Amino acid sequence: MEHSEFVIGTEFMTGAGRWRCTDVGTRTIIAISLEPRETVLLDHDESGALREIRHMNDDPRDLIGPPYSIVEHVFDEYDLPGCEPAR
Repeated sequence: MEHSEFVIGTEFMTGAGRWRCTDVGTRTIIAISLEPRETVLLDHDESGALREIRHMNDDPRDLIGPPYSIVEHVFDEYDLPGCEPAR
């Protein structure tokens, strides 16, 4: 895709899955992944020891923003040719 094809909200595909554009810079695109993601919860067990609870998450509330509760990724001019419009 060309830089000019992106606007906030545009959904597109890469080899890593489906993405949604959250910002358009002069030479970059910022996007969040729409794929299920690993979520880590830090908790203490009965003895007080810290433990990590990991699970796959596809909660649509993570996609509401800004600010987003998931990481935004930067796509630069070298990444854009690997993007194609989502159907």
